Amino acid sequence: MVEHRMVDVNGVRLHIAEQGDGPLVVLLHGFPESWHSWHRQFGPLADAGFRVVAPDQRGYGRSDHPDDVDAYTILHLVGDVVGLIHALGEEKAYVVGHDWGAPVAWHTALLRPDMVLGVAGLSVPPPFRGTEPPLAAMEKRFEGRFYWNYFNRPGVADAEFAKDTRTALRKFFYSASGDAPGTREGMQPLVDPERGWLAAMPDPEVLPDWFTEEDLDALTESFSKGFTGALNWYRNLDRNWELTAPWHGAVVTPPALYIYGDRDLVPAFPGTPELIERLPELIERLPDLMPNLWRKPLKLAGCGHWTQQERPDEVSAALIAFLRSCA
Repeated sequence: MVEHRMVDVNGVRLHIAEQGDGPLVVLLHGFPESWHSWHRQFGPLADAGFRVVAPDQRGYGRSDHPDDVDAYTILHLVGDVVGLIHALGEEKAYVVGHDWGAPVAWHTALLRPDMVLGVAGLSVPPPFRGTEPPLAAMEKRFEGRFYWNYFNRPGVADAEFAKDTRTALRKFFYSASGDAPGTREGMQPLVDPERGWLAAMPDPEVLPDWFTEEDLDALTESFSKGFTGALNWYRNLDRNWELTAPWHGAVVTPPALYIYGDRDLVPAFPGTPELIERLPELIERLPDLMPNLWRKPLKLAGCGHWTQQERPDEVSAALIAFLRSCA
């Protein structure tokens, strides 16, 4: 059974879910998610002989939500992972992340390779650090309409999402999934400044099979404190660019795995002018960023952004094979 408790880490209290015994695997969720986004991986990984721990990361769920925007930099987030590994009585762990959790996992492997037995990222590839702050670059490129810039405006997205949290999450999860209709090629998530983020998203009458009403209940409850803590991660994108300058050009050296859906927009995001926009070229460059890439990236046909939720069995099987290969 999955057990829950609070852990003091890096100056904050984190809620964690855990199951199993064996080598530690830390599962890091993205936006707008919680520990629950990994709930279908707990049983398979625990049965395979691993100790599985998924926190609500800072600013999410039952974990602390610091007030200061500055408290959500990539160094704070990596510090939480490092502190959590130590708080759990371990010196090393496997680190796996999805969406925003992937950059945290990649940077943990980049900054503390001594503590990372293996790293896996879902949806978001390893970090490309360009020559220009990402928020500033996207502001110029899309005239402030890229969703990062929309999220960067204090209080705006916070209020839009909190107005009807359940509907906002339902529309967001469906629209970014592989079940949503329409082609994805060439699309970028641009926001109409007058209508907001959610206006153009369809609201499904029936949820996809992989995302139940109970899943939506759990997710809605996890945002009972609002969205500001989660959105503060985006408000540090330029600050993260400044803080990671010492690691410009560094590569992820621990054993690595990358998994993505072929209907996910994120792998093709133009994060900076230097970031490749076309996925095939990006995939070709991954071995340069991860010299110990375990296998070629795993592409999941028909899968959208919510990788481990849309394809739980395939993701769990790939993770177990990867984790065992690192032993």
